[in-house]
Amino acid sequence: MALATVERLSFAYPGGAAAVRDISLELYAGEVVALLGPSGSGKSTLLRALAGLVPHFHGGRFSGRVEVGGRDTRSHGPAELVGTVASVFQDPENQVVMTRVENEVAFGLENLGVAPELIWPRVEASLGEVGVAELAGRRTVELSGGELQRVCLASALALRPELLLLDEPTSQLDAEGAEAFLAAVEHASCAVVLSEQRVDRALAIADRVIMMEEGRIVLDAPVGEARAWLAARRPRYAGGIEPHDPPSRAEAGTPLVRLDAVHYAYNGPDVLGGLSLSVRRGEIVALEGRNGSGKTTLAKIAAGLLEPASGVAARAGRATYLSQDPGRYLVRETAIDEVALGVSGDQVRAGLALEQFGLTFATCRHPRDLSSGERERLGIAAVSVSEPDLLVLDEPTRGIDPDRKAALAAWLLEQAEAGRGVLVATHDPLLPAHRRVRLGEPFGVPVAA
Repeated sequence: MALATVERLSFAYPGGAAAVRDISLELYAGEVVALLGPSGSGKSTLLRALAGLVPHFHGGRFSGRVEVGGRDTRSHGPAELVGTVASVFQDPENQVVMTRVENEVAFGLENLGVAPELIWPRVEASLGEVGVAELAGRRTVELSGGELQRVCLASALALRPELLLLDEPTSQLDAEGAEAFLAAVEHASCAVVLSEQRVDRALAIADRVIMMEEGRIVLDAPVGEARAWLAARRPRYAGGIEPHDPPSRAEAGTPLVRLDAVHYAYNGPDVLGGLSLSVRRGEIVALEGRNGSGKTTLAKIAAGLLEPASGVAARAGRATYLSQDPGRYLVRETAIDEVALGVSGDQVRAGLALEQFGLTFATCRHPRDLSSGERERLGIAAVSVSEPDLLVLDEPTRGIDPDRKAALAAWLLEQAEAGRGVLVATHDPLLPAHRRVRLGEPFGVPVAA
């Protein structure tokens, strides 16, 4: 008997076209399903429907039937599915409600009415399962995006659900963190639907693959059969792509930013302790390191958004900064107005930037109606439209599908050829770089550029 059944599901968000169209599938206890597809193909909407968030939370036009654990989601909302279904969303920052990590993991258990003497052992066990037991006493606002993703998984696993729904859950994780995260998922005693753009990782733990395009299912097959289908028809989704960096650029121009012996702390120990780094015209520098190692802090200092507590931060030219979660900083009502904000309202230039990133269709759409990957591309368009001297990008591949990632890689190389400097904080080895700089551990270890 199926754990979840979807029959001829179609759904459109308020004021929008159909996000999913005539979808039917069944999910079974214990299986791990990799859910693949381009940004905006309907993956998140399908997950929301399985969680009961569509239509109860998002509204919109719903037809068909979704049944989970014997309950029809049209008459049983998300609150009634808690315990049967648990979710980890694309944006962990929007999922966390408590100020301390251990309280965050305990929150769902308390709401389920778990006996008090059982709550804290389950909190401790769940944090241990995902490899972040040491974060138990930390404040959630102090965590990196990747650390928050692992805390959210611990919160979901603590509920011991029958169906675990994961929407781009490793998008901000370093390689070690991603492996620990997916190992915990693989050994979870429940069915799992994993929407993931890092395809190699998803296929490695999947029993079955579902691929969506334009709101429809185009592939539903066991993983072995799916690999062959992907290799023949969607090769970038088949996995096995090797990183390929351009040669280092000895002829790179003058430094656009130079950091010497930089220190920075957030009301506590140093996050950066004596760090030195430079980025020159015409080069791409990839900034790597584990979650919480200070990459975002360094990126903000390079862009001029933070000033070091000590040391020198010298900048030449104009810099723009793409935050790790650009969706939190969108301020206009339409995509074209959001991009035009950076060029004094010039909608011609904004329109060309939207076209560059495959977002012409979104010209008059509200940015918050776009998928996570589409909002990421909108953010890149917004920070690049003014043609700055230095582009500082924090995790720019978050939620971006393999085809769009390849286009982004080519665009980064074009920016360098045009004489711009690029500093990109990333966990993605497929993004090209002339130099790779890894932040050391503990946080205070200086990094040579």
